[in-house]
Amino acid sequence: MAQIDYYFATLSPYTYLAGTELERIAAAHDATITYKPLDIMQLFARTGGTPPKDRHPNRQDYRLQDMERRAARLGMTLNLRPAHWPTNMAPSSYAIIAAQQAGGGDLGALVHGLTRACWAGEQDIAEESVIRDCLAAAGFDPDLASSGLLAGAETYERNLDEAVKAGVFGAPFYVTDDGQRFWGQDRLPDLDWYLSSKR
Repeated sequence: MAQIDYYFATLSPYTYLAGTELERIAAAHDATITYKPLDIMQLFARTGGTPPKDRHPNRQDYRLQDMERRAARLGMTLNLRPAHWPTNMAPSSYAIIAAQQAGGGDLGALVHGLTRACWAGEQDIAEESVIRDCLAAAGFDPDLASSGLLAGAETYERNLDEAVKAGVFGAPFYVTDDGQRFWGQDRLPDLDWYLSSKR
């Protein structure tokens, strides 16, 4: 059985545009997923990346065009300049970490629900009420939004360290248990192909 480490940021538009395709692929190949939310700005700092606001205008303009095209192709609502972006990623990330430890719900739906709240719902995913609603919608105890904060913070930091060691430099990023790396939601078909080739 294959195992996939899924590195992502809850503020990433491309994590949102990934939808729940990773979960579909994993189910098709009997693969397991370990969800590893991280601080994307710290990842950029440690791996030579540049935050979107500091990129050359050509790169910024292309990013917006690309996001808009991808959303249109997928039939997904996307606000290119959401009201609450950027915001603090940590609270939503801690909630995902707590939900993964608790079990009993749909982690893929939780991640997608939080990213959709930011990029399509004009909600601040740093707010506890938004996180609680997303937890409940994905079948988790809403109280996970405020429990296990210390453990969540420790795991959040560890996820960043593990990402750097695994060769991760962006989000979303998928790493298989045999070290194959796939950067971006547009590489999910490649991940699907690779898992098929290993059978």
